[in-house]
This record gives sequence, structure tokens and C-alpha cells, in this order.
Amino acid sequence: MPLEAGIVGLPNVGKSTLFNALAAAGAEASNYPFCTIEPNIGVVSVPDPRLEQIHQFIETKEVIHATLRLADIAGLVKGASEGEGLGNKFLAQIRDVDAILHIARCFEDPDVTHVDGSVDPIRDIEVIETELLLSDLQVIEGAVDRAQRQARTDEPDAKARVALLERCQQAVEAGRPVRSIDFGPEDALQLKGIGLITAKRVLYIANVDEADAATDCPHLQAVRQHAEATGGRVEAVSARIESELMELDLDDRDEMLESVGLTEPALAKVARATYQLLGLQSFFTAGPEAIRAWPIPIGATALEAAGQIHTDMQRGFIKAEVYNVDDLIELKSEAAIKAAGRMRMEGKSYVMHNSDLAFFHFNV
Repeated sequence: MPLEAGIVGLPNVGKSTLFNALAAAGAEASNYPFCTIEPNIGVVSVPDPRLEQIHQFIETKEVIHATLRLADIAGLVKGASEGEGLGNKFLAQIRDVDAILHIARCFEDPDVTHVDGSVDPIRDIEVIETELLLSDLQVIEGAVDRAQRQARTDEPDAKARVALLERCQQAVEAGRPVRSIDFGPEDALQLKGIGLITAKRVLYIANVDEADAATDCPHLQAVRQHAEATGGRVEAVSARIESELMELDLDDRDEMLESVGLTEPALAKVARATYQLLGLQSFFTAGPEAIRAWPIPIGATALEAAGQIHTDMQRGFIKAEVYNVDDLIELKSEAAIKAAGRMRMEGKSYVMHNSDLAFFHFNV
């Protein structure tokens, strides 16, 4: 199942406007709370200049970017952890995603109402994060109780699980997200099965005013400081500009970007940052039908990469011919790469690298 990021935030912070621009999914963007009840699901392309670089040297019919799934989850409100504003339903939807895009309103607009009557991104972020912490605390307390009962029956690993959960409980009770704790790989795997929301990686998106799209405004600075303190990262976006850009053809889009001081749509940075947030990297395939970027987890093997293309390719894997895209840019052709001895034959356990271009041999 593909990895998925969920967009969260208070009502009317620009979530659905941003989602529409990212995914062009036509989600209703209205000026009232809960206009998004069921999560809208969109597929977002991840811009990658290496695809066009490959295309300079390999003829093909189609260039296909990697994609990721995005869910627009309805706006949370204070009291969501107690069920306020359909909170239990929305929290369950957040629990199902792999990473979180937390939208904070950093723009002033009297025509767009704010649930608290004023713009204060840190207050808004803390409202959401308090509800996520309270929801996690309920889950942790139940898990601790179960683990303690299992420990009394001498179930293997139960005592270690109790200690792990109590570390999480102490952090959450102190107002710190679970992701701020330094876990080993085994502990992180155990926690993934519990589904703690504050263990998920977070990208804060500061939805700034159009005039601040290319500046470091005070609201953005405040969000950046908060992210640094809680283990997140930040991208600044004017959802209104991005929405307008999507309505333009390429020439007009470039002209508008230049007029607001941007070199590319901010959504391109958001898509790439989300890709990294999910722990993904790209490998490439290239042939006469298509040049394509494929998403795989960092650390995936050649066997797993083959399975990303087709299960038959994974089942009948023989070997992979692999080279780096930089070698193609330098040497201009696959024949020259082979002549220079830079085309490698790799087996199932080879760990794929970002910028690998691969051809898989298989037999079923």
C-alpha cells in the first residue's frame, strides 16, 4: 500500500485550498468549518529535474514523475480528543496516515473567518497538537494497562514494552510529542503498531499572505522556531497564489512567479519535502515507452525495487543492471557508461541509491 500524508489544521486555515492546488482533486474549499468531512484523497506528482536530464540522452514516448498520496482531513477544533466537532472520527483518520502536513494560518484576511477571531499561528498549532497529545495519552494509557497485565503472566517482551510505553507517557504528559524521543529501530517498529499520532513525522506549512510569499515574515519565523523545538520542518506557501498558478498556462505561470519573487511554485517544494518526510527516494527506469521515477523507502533493496514495478519482476528476479544518472549526464549514453565500466550487475540484496537507474532481468 502506498505511503500517505495527511493535511491537518484548524478550520479555515487554507487546507482544502492547498490540497486542491497540490492534487487538483476539486475538493470543496468553503469559508465555514467542516466543509471537509470525509478525507479527500489525491495523488500528487513529485517534481524531479533528473527525469528531463535522462530524457536528453534517452528517447522515449512519456516521462512519468513519482507520486505520493495525500489526504485532506477535516479541520480539528479544541476538544477534538473528547469528540468535539466530530473529533474522534477525524483523529482516527490522522492515525491512519504515515506523516502529517500541519497547515498554520499566517495570513490576515477579514473575509476569511478564524475560529478564534484572530491570527496567531503558534496558538493554532498548539490547539491541534494538544488534541493530538491528549488522544495519544488515551491510547498509551490503554496500551500500558494491557502490557502490565501481560508482564504479570511472564509474556516475553512485555516488560520491555511497558518501559517503552512509559517513556512515551512521560513525554506526552510533559507536552512533548513522541517523535521528540530518540528511539532505536526495534522500539520505533513497536510504536508503529500502536499508531501514536505524535510519533509521526511532521511538515509545518505556513500559509502566508500573498505579499509575504517570498519573505521571512514574523508569523513564518515563529512557526520555524516552533518546528525546530519539536522535531519538525517548515515550508512557506501562499495557498491563494498556488491556487491561482494552477489556473494559468506555463508562460503566464512563469510570469506570475517572477512578479511575486518566486523561482518555482512553492507546492513543488512541499511535494519534495513530503516525499523526504515519508522516507522515500527515487530510482529510475528508462526505455522507448517511458522514463519513470519510482518511489521506494530509503534502504530498499534491488529485489524490493523490482517489486515496486511488478510483483512478477520481484518473484522472478535474476539480476539488475544499474548505473547512476550522473554517469549518464557525464558520458551522454548508456553505451559509453558500459565502455567506462560504470554499468554494474547487482543482486537481490543490493541497497538502491537515490539517482540509480536500473534495468531488471527476471524470469517467471
